[in-house]
Amino acid sequence: MKKIFWGVFIMGFVSCSSQQSKMENGKRLEIVQFEALEALMEGDSEQIQVINFWATWCKPCIAEMPYIQALARNNNEVHVTMVSLDFAEGFENKVVPFVKEKELITDVILLDNLDYNSWMNKVDPSWSGAIPATLVINHQNGKRKFIEKELEKGELESMIVEITL
Repeated sequence: MKKIFWGVFIMGFVSCSSQQSKMENGKRLEIVQFEALEALMEGDSEQIQVINFWATWCKPCIAEMPYIQALARNNNEVHVTMVSLDFAEGFENKVVPFVKEKELITDVILLDNLDYNSWMNKVDPSWSGAIPATLVINHQNGKRKFIEKELEKGELESMIVEITL
């Protein structure tokens, strides 16, 4: 009986701690650990990977979102993932409503690891931790470009061109 109780308890805990929502357009919307982000950065996709770090409270992050969404909408050779650095506790009542209100069409993950110093250098050694920040990766040739500031119109496309040459 104890084994059954602990099994049910553990299964319940795991399902509660792994919050996930599916966006209406089928894109990913979930809380992840850094290892999931690392797998995306180290993958072997034929698509260019654009990974944008943002938060719901960051005005420059919100200001650049239309450029990121336009790229995702208009370029099938690019896969965009937006990584929220909001607190995991606010996922369901802050991040999910924000994503729906802004009608984001990209994958959105919330990184549940507040120890930024343990993973920032893995994203890019030059990253001070400021957001917005964007990493563009071409897995086919190994080129990467990182920028730590609000993107301006056309800047993301220029980064993509730069890593495809």
